[in-house]
Amino acid sequence: MRTHLLQIEGQSPEAMTELLDRAESFFDVSRRAVRKVPTLRGNTVINMFFEASTRTRTSFEIAGKRLSADVINFSGSTSSTKKGETLRDTIKTMDAMNPDVVVIRHEASGAPHHAALHTRAAVVNAGDGMHEHPT
Repeated sequence: MRTHLLQIEGQSPEAMTELLDRAESFFDVSRRAVRKVPTLRGNTVINMFFEASTRTRTSFEIAGKRLSADVINFSGSTSSTKKGETLRDTIKTMDAMNPDVVVIRHEASGAPHHAALHTRAAVVNAGDGMHEHPT
């Protein structure tokens, strides 16, 4: 079972401290001449952005690449959702590719929770409407 990061509420103080400590440990990486570590080597991250974003999307892309993940950027504006494909079907299609992590930003509140029900990957909420933006 993979661990999702869907919302801050309900996270234990210990889990949040561990997450922040881990993030802090990568801060120095951004200041080195070679800004890569092998932490996610061999893992695939799909960044699924269904709404416009500059800072969040590029931050996730850079983070994945600096952690040596294979990063795939998915834009809802150029996907089959524009032809009526449901979020569920889109998530199932991505899941068939066996990603390790799915980062999702969607205008609908609860979309990342819905995605987590239909993928075996860890899901990270990169923003869902007015609901949450935990990352």
